[in-house]
Amino acid sequence: MKVIFIFGTRPEAIKMAPLIKVFQKEKSINVIIAVTGQHKEMLYQVLDFFEIEPNYDLELMQPNQTIYDITSKALLGLKTILDEEKPDLIFVQGDTTTAFVGALAGYYNQINVAHLEAGLRSGDMYSPFPEEGNRILAGHLAHWHFAPTSRAVNNLKKEGITQHVFNVGNTVIDALLLGLDILKKKDTSNIEQLFKDINLKKRIVLVTGHRRESFGKPFENMVSAIKDVATKYKDVEIIYPVHLNPNVRGIVNKELSTTSNIHLIEPLDYPALIWLMEKSYFVLTDSGGIQEEAPTLGKPVLVMRDVTERQEGIEAGTAKLVGTNKEVILKEAFDLLDNKDAYNKMAKAVNPYGAGTTSTQVLEIIKNNL
Repeated sequence: MKVIFIFGTRPEAIKMAPLIKVFQKEKSINVIIAVTGQHKEMLYQVLDFFEIEPNYDLELMQPNQTIYDITSKALLGLKTILDEEKPDLIFVQGDTTTAFVGALAGYYNQINVAHLEAGLRSGDMYSPFPEEGNRILAGHLAHWHFAPTSRAVNNLKKEGITQHVFNVGNTVIDALLLGLDILKKKDTSNIEQLFKDINLKKRIVLVTGHRRESFGKPFENMVSAIKDVATKYKDVEIIYPVHLNPNVRGIVNKELSTTSNIHLIEPLDYPALIWLMEKSYFVLTDSGGIQEEAPTLGKPVLVMRDVTERQEGIEAGTAKLVGTNKEVILKEAFDLLDNKDAYNKMAKAVNPYGAGTTSTQVLEIIKNNL
């Protein structure tokens, strides 16, 4: 059986990596890897870390490209690959433009598509944008649906998708555990050097923020709240790997660069990010994967978004949705820093996204149903 994995961004690579490793061990399966290069440098950092080498790279990344550019170039590039390889099954992951286009290319070629992390929904087609639309479209084109939670299964059911749906957990936990295991066996001095000027014995607040739907006043509110936390708590070190998007860099550098206990650093590769996450006290984020990863390490997460497709973490108590209202962000951040009981309640809540067995479950399902 020939299986092709199609992805193009760093988050996709992280969540695909453990599944690819499991499939590559299966002698009866020929694994082909096609990347679009949607996140060129960050993508290859992950692939190198997990020792994965693509068979194809469409190298789509161009300055100032639009979603139209990515969509059209990826579709034509994937057509060439699928015509040549003629796979039996295509895997796509999540909610990127690459995932949607990969599913569409599979449909056009009448090849069954397996959607990893299926069924996530925020309920708002424009938040996150274009991710919500991408995952809905991919879901209706896919044949196999590997959902991370029972809520995701129910979301699919509400849309009439009931066949070949499996609740398997999320491979992001597989990747995190695999990544930490790799780090334990490696020399991490190069990672430690990145933080040599920061006192890691203090409480570390890890910040990630880059969502395009927050640009403007909402993002200004988030940045202002971060500054106020740093001003009030001199025993806290805030570390913010700043996204490359100029809409993020402009305001972050302007407002936060002069505060002594805020450290604006370049985007971290995956090994450095999970190394830092393990040492953090809590996380302020608008990212998706971190909402799933941090609770595995016992780190509370404050989600700076108005809606999240990862409601399971909110319900389990591992994360809180604080939106982009400055006062709400401050209230919850102050509570975690001042109230040990509130902190422990979140830190000790059970992560609803699985125990790191998703990849093996997916392999067995595919083997048993083909």
